[in-house]
Amino acid sequence: MSQRPQNQNQHDAHDQGPFADLEKLQAAVLQRRRALGLLSSAGALALLGCGGGGSGSGSSSSISTSGGSTGTGSTTSTSSCTLIPEETAGPYPGDGSNTANGAIANALALTGIVRSDIRSSVASASGVAAGVPLTMAIRMVNTNGSCADLSGYAIYLWHCDREGRYSMYSSGITSENYLRGVQMTGSDGIATFTTIFPGCYDGRMPHMHFEIYRSTTTAGSYTNKLRTSQIAFPTDICNTVYTNASGYSASVSNFARISFATDNVFSDGVATQLATLSGSVAQGYSGSLTVGIAV
Repeated sequence: MSQRPQNQNQHDAHDQGPFADLEKLQAAVLQRRRALGLLSSAGALALLGCGGGGSGSGSSSSISTSGGSTGTGSTTSTSSCTLIPEETAGPYPGDGSNTANGAIANALALTGIVRSDIRSSVASASGVAAGVPLTMAIRMVNTNGSCADLSGYAIYLWHCDREGRYSMYSSGITSENYLRGVQMTGSDGIATFTTIFPGCYDGRMPHMHFEIYRSTTTAGSYTNKLRTSQIAFPTDICNTVYTNASGYSASVSNFARISFATDNVFSDGVATQLATLSGSVAQGYSGSLTVGIAV
């Protein structure tokens, strides 16, 4: 597998072509929103299409642990939950919102895209993404309903491979669609994906993208999505993976040049987006993140 091209932009900008201006516009809008204080409430966040991350950008609900049922979730609740920030999907969503190689890129329409293990391609593609195994559990809760677990919702997760490339878009893997998949949350509000630890390409901290849909039935096009956000990873574990695992050599230098403070998405904080991880390079990692949305 070839390494990523050099001199990539700071925000999902490698090989992005016409999306460069869009990324710059999104960053500018983000800065203006911060300055105007439009992210001070959950209602404002719901109206903004491309806000920033961080602990200060969502609404929080604190409750007792006795729980309470809602029309869309189970009776389990946590002590507190926070609205996940709205983030850019970047130039490689594969959700029908843009094109790749002259055609609409929509992995959501592919047969077999609803699956737990997203390391292999589906439909007519057969590639498999190599890398350190990672099991990611995303728990959805309702910030408007006593932080109750949200069952039956769909999460579309996608991210780059260990070389920093995105299937369907990046040179050499345009015919593949691996590291993309949809899972429905269970009665506990959790959707679990089996994947690999993502690489670090130049200009971005390691991350995963995800979109939330009301159900797997509506998860066929970006027009139905309820929210878009990103997952960040602890820096110490990123360092461990990149310096010890095979195939991540390009990530070592890329990671050394970036930080949360200089990342265009995570620079305003990652408190609500930072995954909890455990494991090792030899055995693989398990990660989790609680995602709050207002329904």
